[in-house]
Amino acid sequence: MSELRYNPLLDTWTMVAANRQKRPDMPKDWCPFCPSGGKVPADFDVLLYPNDFPVLSTEPEMLLHENGLYQRMPAYGYCDVVLYSPKHEARLHELSDAHIIKLVDLWKSRNEELSQDEDVKYVFVFENRGAEVGVTMPHPHGQIYSYPFVPLKIETELWNCKAHFQELGTNLFDDMNRSELQNGSRLIMETDSFLAYIPYFTDYPFGVFIVSKDNTQHFADFTTQHKKDLALMLKRITKGMDNLYNKLFPYMMCVHQAPVNEEEWVDCADYYRFHIEFYPPLRGENSIKHMASSESGGWAATNTVLVEEAAQQLRRAMGVN
Repeated sequence: MSELRYNPLLDTWTMVAANRQKRPDMPKDWCPFCPSGGKVPADFDVLLYPNDFPVLSTEPEMLLHENGLYQRMPAYGYCDVVLYSPKHEARLHELSDAHIIKLVDLWKSRNEELSQDEDVKYVFVFENRGAEVGVTMPHPHGQIYSYPFVPLKIETELWNCKAHFQELGTNLFDDMNRSELQNGSRLIMETDSFLAYIPYFTDYPFGVFIVSKDNTQHFADFTTQHKKDLALMLKRITKGMDNLYNKLFPYMMCVHQAPVNEEEWVDCADYYRFHIEFYPPLRGENSIKHMASSESGGWAATNTVLVEEAAQQLRRAMGVN
């Protein structure tokens, strides 16, 4: 059973899903995402798989009702698992460019499909990688959540981008890209379609952003060139991350795109932009950046590593001067 509970202090929704408590840790001798596990096809490259423990559902069951101050609504939506490869030990950067393009194609087609449901307001593509961020199934995979609301962090970005556009008449992401190109010390990589850098303000030492250079808003807007360029960037950047400490580098990879089926943000093409944000929890080879009281309780971010030095380290690990 699951439902959404309204938080009046933050004007957002909390997803309550008691079934998630039953999620198992990864068995040592069996993986449900491997072809030999009996739950997926014997032959696939990339695969869309329904989450066995979804926080959202197209047939949600409501929990006990609370009268008075608090509001709730059904936890309507979709939770998909995206398997990157049939190989249990595969890393994203070990896959061929063509294979990663198939992954981008899957993200694109599923995004287009989910956007047709008018009750879906936001399609969120993401990957959790590594035990440090709570991954229980190490088989290479990501997820797609489709919410009946726009998540607070995305909404905050939208409001600030809109305010910037109304005040200055420019797209904030264009201005960020221009500033990072001019400075140069935080740049990671550039292609025809995307610019990758660790932003001046990031709260994660290796918190890379991959930002569209044109007016792309969704995966649905991707051309063949976008797909090729993103595949190349994901491959080279994640390989560089693994090279930093010669081990599997943990991260949260979050795709930020424009909302769907939302009148409030129908004009966001003027001021918003498709981009990907990485949140890697390592601040050193064996040191974790914990989101403790200041970050979690006050949303007052702290970065203990100079961004320019982190960018230089990552470029070096990628084989870039």
